[in-house]
Amino acid sequence: MTQPIPAEFGGARRGLVTLSHQLGDPAADLVVLGEGNTSTALGDGTFLVKASGTSLGRVTEDDLVRLDHAGVLELIDDPTLDEHDQAGLAARMRAASREPDAGAPSPPKPASIETMLHALALELPGVQVVGHTHPTAVNALLCSDRAADLVAGALFPDQVVVCGAYALLVPYAEPGLPLARAVRRGLSSYLDEHGSPPRLIHLANHGIVALGENAAQVLAVTTMAVKAARVLSGALAVGSPNYLSPDTVRQLDSRTDEQHRRRVLAGSAEDL
Repeated sequence: MTQPIPAEFGGARRGLVTLSHQLGDPAADLVVLGEGNTSTALGDGTFLVKASGTSLGRVTEDDLVRLDHAGVLELIDDPTLDEHDQAGLAARMRAASREPDAGAPSPPKPASIETMLHALALELPGVQVVGHTHPTAVNALLCSDRAADLVAGALFPDQVVVCGAYALLVPYAEPGLPLARAVRRGLSSYLDEHGSPPRLIHLANHGIVALGENAAQVLAVTTMAVKAARVLSGALAVGSPNYLSPDTVRQLDSRTDEQHRRRVLAGSAEDL
């Protein structure tokens, strides 16, 4: 058993388990085996992330690892840490853990290899929950020479309402620290260009990351990202995608009635 998480975080813990089961449902075709991971900020400078190798569909509260947020972020930006120094990285991750040490009756489970990716996402304003999956429908495009089409524009209104006006595409990088550093660079450029964080990150040849203020938003963004990928694949099969105009996207993203629909469709905390 891992070290008990304080009682005041029980709701966050249960919510993350529920989201993990939803994303890990085989019928959704978002992950298989030990793929994918989830996380949630706890509001005290720590966060929970799924343990390494655990199936999302079978996650329990004992499969959630608690880490110090600042400690994980520091190792991403530490120039002295080699990206392929697995022993050094593991030691730093253990130092950031808020789980019992190896001398405890039950050694702590290692955090997901994508823990650093989650720390970066949870650092963004308004982001409290993160879900990383490998949907077959999206990966069919991310693993092709048409991956850039996923972020070239929006195809239908609800894609904008739920996933935002723009998505981020990060070039392939090895999972772990290399990917975290690639995402750090991508987010920096995205924020410079758009001024606010994305709701959806596409990872080339890998998968997607959905960001939200709660679990319902993460599930909604993930679901809509899969639909958008299917629609794009269909458009490419018969011709070329006909994206909404930039003006239309801006209007959809800023209209008061669409902002209300966003809260409803994406499960804003105000509506749940």
